[in-house]
Amino acid sequence: MSKARNVAAIAAGGSLYVMSVYTGYMYHMMTRDDTAHEFPSLAGGNADAKLDMYNNCSCTTPSIQNPNRSMRYNVIASIYDDEINRQEFFTGINLLRRWMLHFHARGNVLEVGCGTGRNVNYYLQSSSVNRVVLTDASTEMLQQARDKILKLPTTDQSKFALVPADAMTLETETVGRLPDDAFDTVVDTFGLCSFHDPVAVLKQMARVCDKSNGKIILLEHGRSKTWDFVTKHLDKHAEHHALKWGCVWNRDLDAILDECVKHGFLKVETKRTWHFGTTYYVICRPVK
Repeated sequence: MSKARNVAAIAAGGSLYVMSVYTGYMYHMMTRDDTAHEFPSLAGGNADAKLDMYNNCSCTTPSIQNPNRSMRYNVIASIYDDEINRQEFFTGINLLRRWMLHFHARGNVLEVGCGTGRNVNYYLQSSSVNRVVLTDASTEMLQQARDKILKLPTTDQSKFALVPADAMTLETETVGRLPDDAFDTVVDTFGLCSFHDPVAVLKQMARVCDKSNGKIILLEHGRSKTWDFVTKHLDKHAEHHALKWGCVWNRDLDAILDECVKHGFLKVETKRTWHFGTTYYVICRPVK
């Protein structure tokens, strides 16, 4: 009995520690001043011009409603990984990425909104993945992903293809519209918060996913349904966060998924949440 109590106490203490670290870190992230000094590596030259262009295009429309919000990624691409690495280390996001792709990615994979290619190494660790097509609308983010792939051994590089494409249409300049039922697995990690119309993106993901046995796997930001104080913080800082990162982190993921199911092109098989209900881990199937 004493041993059981000790185990329970250790588990409770560990959980409290993780929750405290996460809460403290997220509070820090949400209350940081959104000014140029946060990104010192962007100062000067062409980066200043990019920042001016982005700020000018978003001044009349709130960032959370701005269809051009994704332009932000061309501005911050060069520093994106350095900033996000810390966040994902403290919150354990890397473990969720690894876990999701290890257990669910297989065959020919399409990743939409691949950004800087943060999942590249996890695909290489999976023997079930044959080939990966990485797409993103941001050419600057794709360049960061390309740089990562070029550092890999030649045999690993051949596993990847990078294609500029808008996730809401999956139209490419090189091959046109990506074909129906072409991929065994379609992946998005933290992209639905950035796309102007996440339902349209999920519809395209379902279209290109193999209807016989394909999977759509999602790791996303969303508003908490269980912790009101967290959701209030997300709502309060949503505009600040969208202006800085191009990400609307308080979207209602449950409502988005429900709409997809209602329209008959998606079936949700698994849905779990972490981080006070703000990180969604979702496994879906396209509907035939």
